[in-house]
Amino acid sequence: MDLSNKNNSQQIPLSIWVLGFVSLLMDISSELIHSLLPVFLVSVLGASALTVGLIEGVAEATALIARVFSGTLSDYLGRRKALTVIGYGLSALSKPLFAMATSAGMVFTARFADRIGKGIRGAPRDALVADLAPPRVRGAAYGLRQSLDTVGAFIGPLLAVGLMLLWSNDFRAVFWVAVIPGVLAVGLLLFGVREAERPPGEKRINPIHWRELKRLRGAYWWVVAIGAIFTLARFSEAFLILRALQGGLPLAWIPLVLVAMNLVYAAAAYPFGKLSDSMSHRKLLVLGLVVLIGADLVLAYAESWDVVFLGVALWGLHMGITQGLLATMVADAAPADLRGTAFGFFNLLSGLTMLVASALAGLLWDRLGASFTFYAGALFCLLALTVMAFRRPRGQTPVRKDGPQGRGLQDRNHLIQRCSRRQSDFRPLPPHEFGE
Repeated sequence: MDLSNKNNSQQIPLSIWVLGFVSLLMDISSELIHSLLPVFLVSVLGASALTVGLIEGVAEATALIARVFSGTLSDYLGRRKALTVIGYGLSALSKPLFAMATSAGMVFTARFADRIGKGIRGAPRDALVADLAPPRVRGAAYGLRQSLDTVGAFIGPLLAVGLMLLWSNDFRAVFWVAVIPGVLAVGLLLFGVREAERPPGEKRINPIHWRELKRLRGAYWWVVAIGAIFTLARFSEAFLILRALQGGLPLAWIPLVLVAMNLVYAAAAYPFGKLSDSMSHRKLLVLGLVVLIGADLVLAYAESWDVVFLGVALWGLHMGITQGLLATMVADAAPADLRGTAFGFFNLLSGLTMLVASALAGLLWDRLGASFTFYAGALFCLLALTVMAFRRPRGQTPVRKDGPQGRGLQDRNHLIQRCSRRQSDFRPLPPHEFGE
């Protein structure tokens, strides 16, 4: 056995570490602005709450559409890095517009460009991680990138609070600071991340042709369905902030809600991502749902802000267990040359479901009260558990390691179908992907 090859297959490539720090820097830049933007719109620019909602809704919807097309385009081109650079670059270019904004229309333009950038980069970046990571450490790779991304998500709000106190609530000065990590993120991506190698002579395909989409088999659509149900159970974190306000947390310290959630999220993402490389994905999903049920029940019963923080911590733990895991499952279930498309459709459906979930949560909050919102989340968790208990992906049987390289054997028909395609499409599934 070649020990050097074995060691290389168990190490996370440098480019994935760099992608993680790119995400960290861009999240610092984004959260510096986004944690203050609603207050800036209302108090400085005189915008109404309806205007704030329209800006966020249109921006997020546009990002969802962009994810599908960027993922599909990255599959067609066979290159991920260029689209990832364009996406991060567009988001970085949008940051000065926030500092210069003199009207809600300028903020809308900046927010629109920022979300388009996020939509462009999301699916190609996730597919690039899958392309670069050896299969044995793919879960750890996604967990690492997600963990570093989340570190940026709690550094940003903390930095925003400190700068607002230091500069006497000068929003524009804080927004100008956000330009710096955004530019650093793009530079690091340009010079620190390599494109994954492609098999020589590989032909371009049309990823959205029905013949190619049929290659996204039942295993993939099962992951998409589970991801959508998870999203229904886990609505916008804005409701965590509202719950903390109800619990009596002073307004000045409200950003600490997201800081606490992201701190737990960051701490949990990598260890659970690494665990997913050796443990049943189904068991980890169940664990994540059980933790989310606990978070919902704590938040439903919470009457003080310290109890709310316990629920927020459990929420962050759930995110750390499941988010990198779902990305790993999408990557494992999709053919290598369709991963961008697979992530695009997964993100689109999950994002649209998030809009529905948050609207439903808001309706329940207004009509029945905060507790019923979180009870509904717990019920959706039970629905997801029921689906996982009684539904298996069609066309797949549990696989086991076989042979000196640990390749998994599929059922005969699926193996014949894979072998009938070009060699670059053949990829044995890891033994823990399905079943116990």
